[in-house]
Order: sequence, then C-alpha cells, then structure tokens
Amino acid sequence: MRIDILTVLPELLESPFAASIMQRAQTKGHVEIYTHNLRQFSDNKHRNVDDYQYGGGAGMVMSVGPISKAIESLQAERHYDEIIYMTPDGEMLEQSTCNQLSLAQNLLILCGHYKGVDQRIRDLYITKELSIGSYVLSGGELAAAVVVDAVVRLIPGVLNDETSALTDSFQDGLLAPPVYTRPPEFKGLHVPEVLLSGNPKDVAAWREAEAYARTKERRPDLLEE
Repeated sequence: MRIDILTVLPELLESPFAASIMQRAQTKGHVEIYTHNLRQFSDNKHRNVDDYQYGGGAGMVMSVGPISKAIESLQAERHYDEIIYMTPDGEMLEQSTCNQLSLAQNLLILCGHYKGVDQRIRDLYITKELSIGSYVLSGGELAAAVVVDAVVRLIPGVLNDETSALTDSFQDGLLAPPVYTRPPEFKGLHVPEVLLSGNPKDVAAWREAEAYARTKERRPDLLEE
C-alpha cells in the first residue's frame, strides 16, 4: 500500500510514522507513507495556501489552487482508491471503514487547516470525508495519523500475530473482553480460573460473555446496531 498525505505541517507527522509498528511496516515494505507540503504547490511568492473567506467572517480558508495542483500532480502518477479529507463534519471513523481502506492500493489524505478547505475541492476531488470524533483539532494531521495507524495495522504481515487484529474491539461489533497476564495473583486480585483451565472451549465462551457484558455496560449503542 502507498499513502500520500497533503499537509501544511508535514513535521507533525514525522514522529507517528517513525516508531513502533508504523516504522516496522515501512521497513518490511508493507506500506509506503509520503508527506507532501502543500506550500510547495503554491504560486504565491510567500508560499501562502490560505485566503480570506467570501462573505466575511473570522478565520482563513485553504485555497483551491495549491490543493488542486497537488492532487492533480499526484493523480498523474497513480490512481487513488480513495481521496480522503480529514474534517470534523466528515463520516465518523469506524473499524469497518478501516477494514475497507486496508484493502486499498493507494490512498491520498488531505489534512484540513484553518476554517477548512474551499468547498470546490471537496466537490471536485474528495471521495471520502472522515472525522475521528465530535471535536475540533488545530489541523487534520493528528487525525490523519490516527487513520493511517488504524488502517496499516490491518495489512497482512504488519502485526507479528496476524490474528491479533481479528480479536480487537469492534471487529465483531463488541468491545474486547478483559485480558490478563502473569502473575496469577496481584494485590489480592486473581486471574479468572477459566483462563488458567487450559480448556479452549470454556475460554472462548468466557471471553464472548465478557465481551457482551462489557459492551452492554459501556457501549450499549453497539448492541442496538
């Protein structure tokens, strides 16, 4: 998979992709991640990528020109399965979306900034708009990093145990059950006996029941869906 990210602050994305699973995924060749500074596509001598909004009002808007030039420049080199815009008013990111995106070959992500991008960019180029929550960040970079992490970890070969992602929360519509490791007793709290029984069938039944109970307590909306 190849992921291209358009941003005015590429330095914000250096750390998230330079460590742990993201670094390993790139080193092993499972994913290529490239950041592109939108200012490089500006024709303005000051490399500005924003302007005042028509109709007045506080806040600047990301201009059509640099973004259009950047997207078309990248499109000339490859076809993108999705061109994603990170925006608070986008579709809420869900595990099912991550599963779908993990099957793509090429993704292009546009990070919003200021008051957002000129609507014509959204109308002309964007194929999917995503939000990571009902709140506003200073820019779309951190949200883009969340999307990339959630998607890349699903690519076969990225995780050491490929079955691990299949038992994550939300994969089956439930939250994950409690997990334990050694020692079997800590400050008076014990690991449930069933997990020490060595009986896979009983363990599976316990985990399913606990997952349902936790979901009912913490995210009953998932059960309604």
